[in-house]
Amino acid sequence: MAKKPSPRKTKSGKPAARRKAVKTKSPTATNEELIKYYKDMLMMRRFEEKAGQMYGMGLIGGFCHLYIGQEAVVTGIQTALKDGDSILTSYRDHAHMLACDIDPKVILAELTGRIDGISKGKGGSMHMFSVEHGFYGGHGIVGAQVPIGAGLAFAHKYRKNDNVSVTYFGDGAVNQGQVYESFNMARLWNLPVIFVIENNQYAMGTSLARASSEVELFRRGESFKIEGEMVDGMDVLAVKEAADRAVAKCRAGEGPVLLELKTYRYRGHSMSDPAKYRSKEEVSKMRAESDPIDQVKNRILNEKILSEADLKAIDKEIKATVSEAAEFAQNSPEPDLSELYTDVLVAE
Repeated sequence: MAKKPSPRKTKSGKPAARRKAVKTKSPTATNEELIKYYKDMLMMRRFEEKAGQMYGMGLIGGFCHLYIGQEAVVTGIQTALKDGDSILTSYRDHAHMLACDIDPKVILAELTGRIDGISKGKGGSMHMFSVEHGFYGGHGIVGAQVPIGAGLAFAHKYRKNDNVSVTYFGDGAVNQGQVYESFNMARLWNLPVIFVIENNQYAMGTSLARASSEVELFRRGESFKIEGEMVDGMDVLAVKEAADRAVAKCRAGEGPVLLELKTYRYRGHSMSDPAKYRSKEEVSKMRAESDPIDQVKNRILNEKILSEADLKAIDKEIKATVSEAAEFAQNSPEPDLSELYTDVLVAE
């Protein structure tokens, strides 16, 4: 009779973790936290709606990938971070910059290719960057940010600080070879990196089930002995709790950690995507039953933290801020041609 294999063990001799989807008690939050989450997510939603509008008007060129529907992911994770931590993501990066407290004016100016943009109009929608805010880029190459995120984690460990690197990537990037090379090195060196898979269920126009033999993406780190967890990415409180656990592990030298955030994008992959690969009924159902902003809004109203009038006032204020940012962007001049020769590294 074949002998049952013994459980895999870590370097410490303990059995290797094989995490399942974690179910905890109903997440809690203070009134102030709920209001902040609502404001932050609503800012992202209104900003992206304005970006989509400006793209349609021809004010934003090139590619433009909107984050509408996924706001709870970056909002919840950002609450667990502190100054000195680093984050980076893919080309769907506008909301991540807002989560880093970057002025929406300079983000929209960057989208429109203006000199007052955070990257002087050179990065556009996909390649914004701000070391000052710990944001190391949107990256246009699928999966390219993952090894960079591991490298930033290596830098944190080398400098002997307790900072972490949060590396966002999508379900379409999980099959890239460089992702697994990064997993391997991160585990070998116990790097303080949180790999965040934003599983919005469609890689460009292909559903996850059609492209991946293993659709439970939180298991993707198992062969590297990286602990994984599946989280409801439409619930900002669930995201926050998972982020707190992951960050605590990394700060204690127990990283890396893999989080799969099950989320959903309402718009197409990019502005040129008609999204005919899914039904309108599917999108409507997600909006009606799982919208991250509505979940927090309903809780605020049900617990009588704020009134409907208070929430409308918040929305009005946010819309005004976004409109002001759009006006700023359109009034900002285009870069001078001489800017073509600045910020360029030359090897001699």
